[in-house]
Amino acid sequence: MNEASEKAGIAAVHAFIETFNAQDHKRHAGSLNYPHIRLANGRFARIENAAEFVEMSKRGAPRLVEEGWHHTVIASLDVVHSGKDKVHFALCNDRCHADGSVYHSFDTLWIATLIDGHWGIQFRSSFLHAESKLMKS
Repeated sequence: MNEASEKAGIAAVHAFIETFNAQDHKRHAGSLNYPHIRLANGRFARIENAAEFVEMSKRGAPRLVEEGWHHTVIASLDVVHSGKDKVHFALCNDRCHADGSVYHSFDTLWIATLIDGHWGIQFRSSFLHAESKLMKS
């Protein structure tokens, strides 16, 4: 385990969530490292650069509004592995309405990497569209 990398990786996770919640697409793209890989719904998506991510992020914003999303909260964050230039995280994220009520909770695996002096999220694999934990209770 590498404590310095873990702290930097955790900061990258929080930067991702902060910029996502602000819907600041340009800063949000800056919270990543590229190529950025996402595994969702059984498919890999490879985003080559920040400009490509900004366009994709803007296209996804209306869907968030439609589902009543206001912000996302990290419900839990655990370091699984860490080294000098990479940290694996197991997270549970909660999607919330404006009043703070959680309407969707999902597990996700993220990998933060150090590239050219920048810590960013480079890989995400989420169970975003799986049955919500809230639906099970």
